Amino acid sequence: MLKNVILIGMPGVGKSTIGVILAKVLGYQFIDADLVIQKEEGKLLKEIIAEKGTQGFIEVENRVNSNLQVEHSIVATGGSVVYGKEAMEHLKSIGTVVYLKQSLSVLEKRLKNIRNRGVVLKKGQTLKDLYRERTLLYEKYADIVVDEYGLGIEDTVSAVRRALEEQ
Repeated sequence: MLKNVILIGMPGVGKSTIGVILAKVLGYQFIDADLVIQKEEGKLLKEIIAEKGTQGFIEVENRVNSNLQVEHSIVATGGSVVYGKEAMEHLKSIGTVVYLKQSLSVLEKRLKNIRNRGVVLKKGQTLKDLYRERTLLYEKYADIVVDEYGLGIEDTVSAVRRALEEQ
């Protein structure tokens, strides 16, 4: 099959949930890039953002993801990974990038307390602003787009599997 599968998408689309199940189904390892960042920095994402600001966090995220050395893995990235050009070029070079796409209305219901999740929001930026800004980047970097609208977890996992097999 493939060397790695890189999951990108908005916070709340289920990258980690889908990633864990996909790893089990395919017999791959599962890597949560946000946890790798926390381990390397010795801090929670929201602490890094509070200390370094959104731009500083994006630089940390870009650096960590640019140096990710994994094989035969499903990698769930942070939603802001697409702001790092070097990280995205590296991730595309080591695997297939799958954009898990979900509607804004569904994400608004899922993301009640967005700041506690360590989501990168600029001052005054709403979830809608973030969605509009990032959708273009997700589409730019995606090798595969899986629209999750109306799909449950198992259906999404199946849709990703089918799309990967068709590659």
